[in-house]
Amino acid sequence: MAVRAVRGAVQLERDEAGHMAERVGALLTAVLQRNGLTADDLISIWFTATPDLHSDFPAAAARGLGIVDVPLICAQELDVEGAMPRVVRILAHVESDRPRADIDHVYLGAAAALRKDIAQ
Repeated sequence: MAVRAVRGAVQLERDEAGHMAERVGALLTAVLQRNGLTADDLISIWFTATPDLHSDFPAAAARGLGIVDVPLICAQELDVEGAMPRVVRILAHVESDRPRADIDHVYLGAAAALRKDIAQ
């Protein structure tokens, strides 16, 4: 079994804790489903949020999904002029038998514009 990295992102419509939990939860669920993973396959997850998000920690959404024994960390994304606002990104390290080329990175909604090179 190999260690793989899975990327993903979602744009929030507003900076509210409940909305963040819903959208980040949907992102994490999609990452697991599209890659045939369970919570037991997770090694760790890095979350970043743009500087305009401060209603909650994105990692709280993972805890709400029952991902309670996986190391999680949150950080602030660089404040780059012209960057897409209200975005949460993830970098999940997982154990998977899939080849690197078969890992499905997940960009939901408007965040798909961040990685036009990845077919969604």
